[in-house]
Amino acid sequence: MTTNKKKTSGFAKDVLKLVTGTTFAQVLAVLASPILTRLYNPDAFGIVALFASIVSIVSIISCMRYQLTIMLPDSDEEAANLFAVSVIFVIITTLTTIPVIWLGQKAIPYWLNEPKIGFYLWLIPISVFLSGLFLALNYWNSRTKHFGRLSVTQVIRSTGQVGGKLGAGFAGYATGGSMIGANVFGQAIATIVLGGQIWHDDSLLIRSSITWQKIWEGIKRYKEFPLYGTWSALLNTISWQLPVFFLASFFSATVVGYYALGTRLLRLPMSLIGGSIGQVFFQRAAVAKNEGTLHIVVENVFRQLVKIGLYPSLMLMLVGEDLFILVFGSNWAEAGVYVQILSIWTFFWFISSPLSTLFSVLERQDISLYINIAIFLSRLLALGIGGYFGNARLALILFGGSGILVYGYLSVLIVNLSGVSWKAIVQILFSNLIFFLPSGGIIIILIMFYLPAWLIVVATGILTTIYFFYILATDPQLFQLLERMGVVHKIKKYLPKL
Repeated sequence: MTTNKKKTSGFAKDVLKLVTGTTFAQVLAVLASPILTRLYNPDAFGIVALFASIVSIVSIISCMRYQLTIMLPDSDEEAANLFAVSVIFVIITTLTTIPVIWLGQKAIPYWLNEPKIGFYLWLIPISVFLSGLFLALNYWNSRTKHFGRLSVTQVIRSTGQVGGKLGAGFAGYATGGSMIGANVFGQAIATIVLGGQIWHDDSLLIRSSITWQKIWEGIKRYKEFPLYGTWSALLNTISWQLPVFFLASFFSATVVGYYALGTRLLRLPMSLIGGSIGQVFFQRAAVAKNEGTLHIVVENVFRQLVKIGLYPSLMLMLVGEDLFILVFGSNWAEAGVYVQILSIWTFFWFISSPLSTLFSVLERQDISLYINIAIFLSRLLALGIGGYFGNARLALILFGGSGILVYGYLSVLIVNLSGVSWKAIVQILFSNLIFFLPSGGIIIILIMFYLPAWLIVVATGILTTIYFFYILATDPQLFQLLERMGVVHKIKKYLPKL
């Protein structure tokens, strides 16, 4: 028992180290956003989003998924050779992008309907190399269990990126290029720091272990990863970047900027909370399957996800525009409208994301592939129709609607596969919706009487805060879940009686 407790404690500490660094980095970016939105125009954010979308698609396959294999071997010597395989493919991918960018220096800006992006295409190979190398270093670092230094590099990256953007903006260089340069600078610093630490600790092991024969053996041994994993990862990444490319192609970089800021702030808290819950849920679900209690665990987690996600999503649907005007300035009112349109879609994505690990527990990865294909095709169709009619809001309404259908179906399917009844699913959703109605009614009345935006936003904040304190005080299971995530001590500061 003592050994198990130590393992659990060690795991919790490792997770907490990663979550702490990630949270700080994300919070820093959010706190800087109201300043950045007043220094930079929406089209600058749109250019950055286009650049980041291109880089993310190439970077996700830069290691050809061999970075995942670094964690698998028993021996560090074999893992070192797989690390070398990952770095080699990063170099090959980077070199491949150079002629592609050179040949497409005129075509790419034309396809994306944004001439300014052409000035920064030369930074794509550099950014791909840095991102791919960081990915390989990240997995080696995870294998050696130095989670603390990974957390530090995340903070360094965010600080470098935010600091660079603020510095350029205040110096009068508030352009999309300045923001792209700051992002590349932050990534470069983080990669150098992490690489330097790994080289200091493990260079002797890595250099003494690597041989061309073992590298080739590793490529052949894990050939399924590039053959199958690459396509799945590529499809998933392209699906997420489709709105950026379509909105740019059919409309403008300004529209992309509105979308980029809106969805970033929508998904940020959801991804942080959902990711932490997903880590805990995966472990609990694997044990519960063997014990025959999987349906109980899934129903409880589903209930908690709905409690956490539905209320704020509905609130954002009502006050998104007022919130963005107040926090980011009147130039960003349209981004607030996009948040209102996509808030319910974000809720269903928030529900399905942590629960989707259940496919691995149930060994039903085939369903996951079919869902990814459905997501890609539905997004393609929705954005294409909106672009055809020349209406950005229509495109996002159709995009959000298709997301609600697919992610809603996915959420219900996952829960039902575990043995939870349809009646229980409907009861959980309906009861939480009913619970929201009094608060929603108050906000609607305030809106109908045309009260100032600041008053509506303040009222929303007060009601939402009261709601979360209430569910934490009255839901022991939710409180226990947060305790397993290592943040219960923070909650006790506000709820000392618990």
